Amino acid sequence: MSKWRTVTSGIPQGLVLGPALFNIFVSNMDNGIECTLSKFAKDTKLCGVVDTLEGRDAMQRDLDRLERWARANRVKFNKAKCKVLHVGRRNPKHDYRLGEEWIESSPEEKDLGVLIDEKLNMSRQCALAAQKANRVLGCIKSSVTSRSREVILPLCSALVRPHLEYSVQLWGPQYRRDMELLERVQRRPQS
Repeated sequence: MSKWRTVTSGIPQGLVLGPALFNIFVSNMDNGIECTLSKFAKDTKLCGVVDTLEGRDAMQRDLDRLERWARANRVKFNKAKCKVLHVGRRNPKHDYRLGEEWIESSPEEKDLGVLIDEKLNMSRQCALAAQKANRVLGCIKSSVTSRSREVILPLCSALVRPHLEYSVQLWGPQYRRDMELLERVQRRPQS
């Protein structure tokens, strides 16, 4: 049987109030931050325009503030997962550090399941979504013997389509409108 221990930082696992308490805990993380700080669940992103030395210095000051906040609150950023994504053609690609460690630069990063590269190109995201959808389609084809429309259409709608539509508003805003129009036409009673 496990014994009781004092929790010096963080949120105990299995706590119903855990997410709410965590949000309260990190609510002051952005105090004094000059750039844009985004927090979602356990992920934190620092974004800013860095086209001058002043912009670079502001970004580094914010990273230093975040490191001091983490030290004061007895939490640690997973520095192995911290990456810099330089976006833009004329980006000077400055180096940054978090604490004493330099942050590695990356040509592409996945953010909330969406793959974004330094040119904001979504073609790799689209290709990966199509691959996933094709794998699921292959599973349906190999495991379902019926090829009737009544069986295949609901399976594809439930299992394949979500892979193709995930984050579609980001990389293909026109697609969602076209799909909604197609659904309305299909629902219309035939005369």
